[in-house]
Amino acid sequence: MARGPGRGPKLLTLVRRAIRLRHYSRHTEEAYVAWVRRFVRFAGLRHPAELGEAEVERFLSSLAELGVSATTQNQAASALRFLYEEVLGRPFARPAGIVHAKEPGRVPVVLTRGKCAPYWTGCRGRRHSWPSYCMGPVCGCSRR
Repeated sequence: MARGPGRGPKLLTLVRRAIRLRHYSRHTEEAYVAWVRRFVRFAGLRHPAELGEAEVERFLSSLAELGVSATTQNQAASALRFLYEEVLGRPFARPAGIVHAKEPGRVPVVLTRGKCAPYWTGCRGRRHSWPSYCMGPVCGCSRR
């Protein structure tokens, strides 16, 4: 992962510097550094400058095969895009042959006015916070 003695800063140090220069959040820095580290390990500890689109495609596809969410796969792709474009100064095009992680099926939660009305009417005249008194019956929680 290192560039070697006398050859300048280590790769992850360069990534951190570039992120801080752009005032990204600490959480983004931690996530991007972790994804770059994981990518380098996936590629057999070879420097990303030596790697091409095929390795990026294999890495991102392997994430989908491991069952990560689409959001996680997109975060990894964003970290690699940042690495190649902002740190290494190379163009990055997201490979076309990536196996994409599946989006979860969403079940809508529907509460009609009629279902909510008994809870709202029970809240009138209460001095304390409405979640603890009014929404307790909805979510099954209670004050202790």
